[in-house]
Amino acid sequence: MSFSVGIVGLPNVGKSTLFKALTKKEVAISPRPFTTINPNIGIVRVPDQRLTAIAEVIKPQKITPTTIEFIDIAGLIKGAHKGEGLGNQFLSHIRNCDAILEVVRIFDNPKVENVLGEINPEKEIEIIKLELLMKDLETLNNLIPKLEKKGEKKDLKRTEILKKIKNSVSGGKLISELELNDKEKKEIKDYQFLTTKPIIYLFNTNYKVSLNSQILHLELNLKDEQEITELSEHEKQELEMKSHLDQIITSCYNTLDLITFFTIKGGEETRAWTVKQNSNIKTAGGVVHSDFEKKFIRAEVIPWQKLVDANSWTQARNKGWIQTAGKDYIVRDGDVIEFKI
Repeated sequence: MSFSVGIVGLPNVGKSTLFKALTKKEVAISPRPFTTINPNIGIVRVPDQRLTAIAEVIKPQKITPTTIEFIDIAGLIKGAHKGEGLGNQFLSHIRNCDAILEVVRIFDNPKVENVLGEINPEKEIEIIKLELLMKDLETLNNLIPKLEKKGEKKDLKRTEILKKIKNSVSGGKLISELELNDKEKKEIKDYQFLTTKPIIYLFNTNYKVSLNSQILHLELNLKDEQEITELSEHEKQELEMKSHLDQIITSCYNTLDLITFFTIKGGEETRAWTVKQNSNIKTAGGVVHSDFEKKFIRAEVIPWQKLVDANSWTQARNKGWIQTAGKDYIVRDGDVIEFKI
């Protein structure tokens, strides 16, 4: 099960710098707008000290972390929903992401063109919000007449929900801010509306600009972060420089409402896996292997800390700390699971 985060923002705010720092991939970075045209895609490991702790007990041949996908998307400008700049491309790439990581420019550098002409995070965020809303409104305006024309009972019901959403979107409200019940969320899921996606704000700063913003955000100097990734471990220690990129990865992971469980595969491999919060154990089994979901009989489960405390699976069993779980068991963050089929 793969989850993706789209890195978005106005041109020249540091999106590609962030992507390069996160993925260690070589990408084009330029002081001019629209250097990124086609999206860059990279797989990033999710930092987790629990995986290391479990591996120290199991001593496997292989350790595999869970991952999250980051997509560096072309810069957005005002009027994108009408096709301005690379607007339509930009918005279609966001549609396929599970969350949005919005990079906002808080650094002052005359060598890097500022398309906004000023340092103004609220204005940047408002521009992108408006473009996302307008694209969703365009989608709704196309959808509603088509469903009404079909006239089937299920379509009419869905139309009522879409009209309710349209009223709010027209008033400048993100769909994620609406109080929709689970049934309504399920009805609109396939449309992949842009404003249903959770947003994490990252302020890219060089600390030369004083800022008093009420927006909940992360704050990093992305240029420094990229330079740190190019240093050896020895150089980092010598210069007393430490990366804070793990903070971004973890924030995205948590915003997506994800949890991690672990498998130990007969001592050969200790591996971390990702599922949505409140997933049952059959769903978790399907993430590991399709047979584990189809042929699921039962599983053995232990919290990771208990396994570490016991210092072996055998000792944990002797202490009675391993639980037998049926198909309705809800997986908890940090569970170590052995599937039985």
